[in-house]
Amino acid sequence: MVEHLSDEARPLGMVPTMGALHPGHLSLIERAVKENKTILISIFINPTQFNDKTDLKSYPVNIDEDLHLIRKISENILVYVPEVYDVYGNMVKSKSFDLEGLDQVMEGEKRSGHFQGVATVVAHFLKTFSPDHAYFGEKDFQQLLVIDHIARSLSLKTKIIGCPTMRESDGLAMSSRNILLSSDQRKLASKLFEGLQFAKSNAKKFPYKTLKSMVAAFFEKHNELTLDYFKITDPKTLQEIHLDKYGDNGRGFIAAYLGKIRLIDNLDMS
Repeated sequence: MVEHLSDEARPLGMVPTMGALHPGHLSLIERAVKENKTILISIFINPTQFNDKTDLKSYPVNIDEDLHLIRKISENILVYVPEVYDVYGNMVKSKSFDLEGLDQVMEGEKRSGHFQGVATVVAHFLKTFSPDHAYFGEKDFQQLLVIDHIARSLSLKTKIIGCPTMRESDGLAMSSRNILLSSDQRKLASKLFEGLQFAKSNAKKFPYKTLKSMVAAFFEKHNELTLDYFKITDPKTLQEIHLDKYGDNGRGFIAAYLGKIRLIDNLDMS
């Protein structure tokens, strides 16, 4: 496959995924089709980015449906579906990268080793195929910054392109995990985006310390929905802003549990 991706096939656009494709993924693929001569999609559920093995086992898998959705966009898209051995050999272990603290906050703090696993597999794919462009959704904004940092620190030729979050009609960020929600949970899930919009609408009116309390109170109204964290950070370093500052220049991040399902979202506060 690498030999096939010669100069004649360039520019090459790659969309790394873990499958269970939804319209958010498809929007990345459609953009890649517009901007490149050749498209490569990887479907690989990366074991090293799961700190919870039950989460890995429950991750949705539907390769036939994924291939059907890709084929509807174009018959000429290359799809790479490696086994774990193809990526890791006999040693299923993350490499260690200096991520300059991007992996130590929020999702990195909650999910130990997660971003080292992400960095390991994405670096492997980018080194192997040397795509000209690689596309990732802003729904996982922290992941996007980690991957962009990896590409620059390793001096890879790939340009990392972040694409806007695709949302359901009620604002819920599209995610492969959404299919795990019951119908009642699904109705409540849009409250994550509501909370972010509430924070954005008040970011210029109240200092961050007050805003955090207001968002916490917003979620206390809904017992079934448990807020894990709400933070406003610098959009480049992900360092939390000072409690006495106003958050309208930052980016808001939220994580919450619906039963055992954990959902995340983020929004520019400006």
